Amino acid sequence: MARKYFGTDGVRGLVGESPITPDFVMRLGYAAGRVLAKGTASSSGRPVVLIGKDTRISGYMLEAALEAGFSAAGVDVMLAGPMPTPAIAYLTRALRLQAGVVISASHNPFQDNGIKFFSEHGTKLPDAVELEIEEALDQPMGCVPSDKLGRATRLRDAGGRYIEFCKSTFPNELDLRGLKIVVDCAHGAAYDIAPHVFHELGAEVIAIGAKPDGFNINAGVGATAPKAMSEAVVANQADLGIALDGDADRLIMCDANGRLYNGDELLYVMVRDRQSVGPVQGAVGTLMTNMALEVAFKELGIGFARAKVGDRYVLEVMKERGWLFGGEGSGHLLALDKHTTGDGIISALQVLSALKRGNKSLAECCNELKLYPQTLINKRVNPGFDWTRDPALVAEKEAVERELGDAGRVLIRPSGTEPLIRVMVEAKSASLAESMAKRIADKVAA
Repeated sequence: MARKYFGTDGVRGLVGESPITPDFVMRLGYAAGRVLAKGTASSSGRPVVLIGKDTRISGYMLEAALEAGFSAAGVDVMLAGPMPTPAIAYLTRALRLQAGVVISASHNPFQDNGIKFFSEHGTKLPDAVELEIEEALDQPMGCVPSDKLGRATRLRDAGGRYIEFCKSTFPNELDLRGLKIVVDCAHGAAYDIAPHVFHELGAEVIAIGAKPDGFNINAGVGATAPKAMSEAVVANQADLGIALDGDADRLIMCDANGRLYNGDELLYVMVRDRQSVGPVQGAVGTLMTNMALEVAFKELGIGFARAKVGDRYVLEVMKERGWLFGGEGSGHLLALDKHTTGDGIISALQVLSALKRGNKSLAECCNELKLYPQTLINKRVNPGFDWTRDPALVAEKEAVERELGDAGRVLIRPSGTEPLIRVMVEAKSASLAESMAKRIADKVAA
C-alpha cells in the first residue's frame, strides 16, 4: 500500500504548503500520538515522546503544533530544542521513551521543513507503522478529557547527554591531541554540539557554520557545500575538515590539502579499520555506490550488497544480513555497533579513530581505493514515463553494458520527486563514462 504523506525520510515539504502547515502538523501529532501510545505508558501513566528540531525559523511553529497534537492525544512531551537527528534517536532509547520526533528537512534550504519519527528503539519507524499513522490522519481529530491531557517539559541536559554518548564511541586508549580540525556545522542542529565533542577529545577546533539565524541553515556551508570547509582547512593550515549537514546525520571530510572525501571513501576507511581489529562480514551500499568500493571490498574478502537509494533501505539490508556497516556516497554512514542510525559526528569519530590507530593520514587510508569516474545525466520526461518499456533505450543500455564488461556499470532510475530519468555510467576513465552516459541519455524520448 502506497504511503500518502510519508516519503523515504518522514513527511517533508515547503513550509506553508501542504503537508507542512500548522493544522496538518497538529493533526499529525495527534494521529501519531494515538498510534505510538498504544499499550505503552510512563511512570506518570501517560506515554512520553521527545521532540527535537534543527535551526530553521519554522521549527518554532511546527514544534508548537506537534506539542498541541500530542497533548490532545494524551501524550506527554519532552522538548530538546535544536539537536541533531541522531541525538533524538539516542535519547529516545536512553530515556526509555515511547517515540522521538525530529523537526527537520536535513540538507534542504530553510524554506523547507519536515517531521520524522523514531521508535522506542531509536530506529526509524517501519513502513507499517507509518501507514497506520496515515490511516489515523484520515479520522477526525479529537481530544482526550482535560484530566488526561499531555504535559510538556524541557529536557535541559539533552546536549550534554548526547556529547558524552558521542565521545563514548571513540576508543578510550586514543585521543585527538595534536590535531587541528575545522568543523562545519552547516548553521544547523549540531552548532552547539559537534565542536564540543571534538574539543573535549583533545583536538584544536575551528568551528564554521556555527552561527544559525533561522534562515542560513545549509546556505553555502555544510556537507552539501563542502567548499567552505575545504577552504577553511587550507586557510587555517588545519589537518582535517569535518562537514555535517543541517541535522548532522551526514558527513563529508577533507584532508590538509582541502581534498574532499565522500561517503564511499569514508565507509572504506571505517570498514578497513574495523577489519584490522576483527573480522568484518560485509557492508551495504546503494545502487549509486561507486563500483570501486565493491571491488575493493571483494579483494579484502568483505561481502558487499546494494540497497535502494536512501539510508533507511541501507539499514534494512544491513539488518537482513546481520552486517554492521553501510552507507551512501552522500555521507550517510551507519555503524550499528555504535548507534542505531546514521550519525555524522559518530561517523567522523570512527574515521578519526582509524587515522589514529593506523598513524596514517586520510589520504594514506584511501590510497588503495581509486574511485571510478561517474557521469550522471538527468533527462526530463513525461510524468509516468517507464524507461523499461522504451525498446531503443533498453537496447542502448544493454549495448553499453556489453562494451563495459566488468570495467564499469550502468544505472538508470527515475527520480522520486521530479519527472526525471537519471542515467549514471561508471567507467575507468572519465571520458568513457561521459560518452557512454550521453549515448544512453540521447535515447530517452523527449
